[in-house]
Amino acid sequence: MANFSAEQKIFITRLYLEGEHSYMDLQKIFEVSYQIIQGWVRLYQIQGADGFKKSYTSYSTEFKMDVLNYMNETGISSYDAAARFNISSPAL
Repeated sequence: MANFSAEQKIFITRLYLEGEHSYMDLQKIFEVSYQIIQGWVRLYQIQGADGFKKSYTSYSTEFKMDVLNYMNETGISSYDAAARFNISSPAL
């Protein structure tokens, strides 16, 4: 998978949100998995374009535990948690 700039991610996200393209359409056009596009859409819906700004943050143990506890209490996915807490990758 290619690396996408913040502008490209926002463009793809807006294509989906305008309602003319499905996740599967965009997956085929841009050769990126629909799960990643879904994550971009969640991020955009929660934080807007600012959510795509690169942040090279080191997360404290306390912050990580707070996020994990929140995920456990609410049942949200790692993608939703990453969007909500502005974490650069759901895998973190």
